[in-house]
Amino acid sequence: MNMTCRLFSNRLCFTFLFLAGFFISSAQNAPKIWTLEDCVNYALDHNLDIKKQILTVEANKKQLLQSRLTMLPTLNVNATNVWNFGQTIDMFTNTFATTTVRSNDFYAQSSATLFSGLTKVNTIKQNSINLLASRYDLDVLKNSISLSVAGYFLDILLNQELFDVAKNQIDITKGQVSRMEKLVEAGSSAKGDLLNVQAQEASEALAVVQAENQLIISRLSLQQLIDLPVSGEFRIEKPLLKPVDGSKRLETPDQIFNFAVEKRPEIQSADLRVQSAEKSLAIARGVLFPTLSFGGSWGTGFSGADKEVDPTHPADTLTFPIGYTQTSHEIVMAKELQYQYRVKSINSQLTNNNNQTLGFYLSIPIFNGWTGRTNISIAKINREKAELDLEMQKRDLRKNIEKAYTDASSALQQFNASLQKVAAQEESFKYTQQKFDVGMMTSFDYNNSKKDLTKAQSDLLQAKYDFIFKTTILDFYMGKPISINK
Repeated sequence: MNMTCRLFSNRLCFTFLFLAGFFISSAQNAPKIWTLEDCVNYALDHNLDIKKQILTVEANKKQLLQSRLTMLPTLNVNATNVWNFGQTIDMFTNTFATTTVRSNDFYAQSSATLFSGLTKVNTIKQNSINLLASRYDLDVLKNSISLSVAGYFLDILLNQELFDVAKNQIDITKGQVSRMEKLVEAGSSAKGDLLNVQAQEASEALAVVQAENQLIISRLSLQQLIDLPVSGEFRIEKPLLKPVDGSKRLETPDQIFNFAVEKRPEIQSADLRVQSAEKSLAIARGVLFPTLSFGGSWGTGFSGADKEVDPTHPADTLTFPIGYTQTSHEIVMAKELQYQYRVKSINSQLTNNNNQTLGFYLSIPIFNGWTGRTNISIAKINREKAELDLEMQKRDLRKNIEKAYTDASSALQQFNASLQKVAAQEESFKYTQQKFDVGMMTSFDYNNSKKDLTKAQSDLLQAKYDFIFKTTILDFYMGKPISINK
């Protein structure tokens, strides 16, 4: 008995483990269900335009750092090793050298700009402004992509509901076909009514195929938008959408614009471009000012032409005639010591040739082909262009808000009208259904009533999703996060 219990227990444990492994494996292999947040995040991580703009931001960071580093003194060290062939003046001995001479030069120099018309200071400020503007440009791209993703996401939800409506309608029609076949067999209804209902079934079957194709295309479009490899397994989450309030009062375009013009990144970026243009003008004007700098240097060197008496070799006595005596005409001899020479040691030369300088350097621009004045004129033109770009951005923002407000208002009116129409069509179809069931209405009139209801339901769904998207755009201009959830 105990053995039997143990065997049963082992089998039960094995069965449990097998089922647990099966369900875990199935869960792991199940396709991912994408939420709107998942789609947005994936798009932001993989969009190439965003990646390029991120690189632009990084480049502007480096540019700002470099402009700050230019405020530091410069320091450069040089070294040379030269062989000279032929006659030249040696720079260390200041004598002619006619043989092959090797020389070395070691040189260090440092300088710092004390004043240059504030061009460096203004360059730092301009690069700081450009960095901030590029970050706003990145926000513009992210917002635009996020809004597009939300629109495509809603398209999938709409097409899914239209597909469900189409399938529901054909299911009802199939029931009517089955009922009419029985009535025709019983002789209670004409065959023409059956043919009309069958024709309606065929028409609705085509509508189902078309709705499914639209759903597939909308899924494909979203995957392409977010740069996701296209897959037939792609599915999105059906969220609990925010309710459509038919009595909702929308903020006026002026209210939305007054908020957006202070907060929208495209306006902030354009405003910063104006400030950057102002700094470009200040830099161009600064070039006309004198430049004062301070610098110092240290140098030393070695030359193969710089020689000294070699103490390790005793001097040779050289005897040579220098003339004759006046009376006896004897040759008068003279003696001269002839020394051996060697190149001075590198240590002694580096010490003896040591040289240092300190100095202030002033450069005053007088005439340089009018380039300074021309650059100032160009900088003024660029500032005016930046100001116009800012005004254009504000103008486009107002236009977009006014259009979004008009679209949202129209969508709300369309939704309210569609809601009333669906309610009326549903009541009408109930009455039509009852009359058709008792043979008081032809199949042709029944089909027309059913088509009207289907169209009214489709119009209501389109108005609903259109209103949700249009109000999402208005919320977007008001600085609210992009969301379609309740």
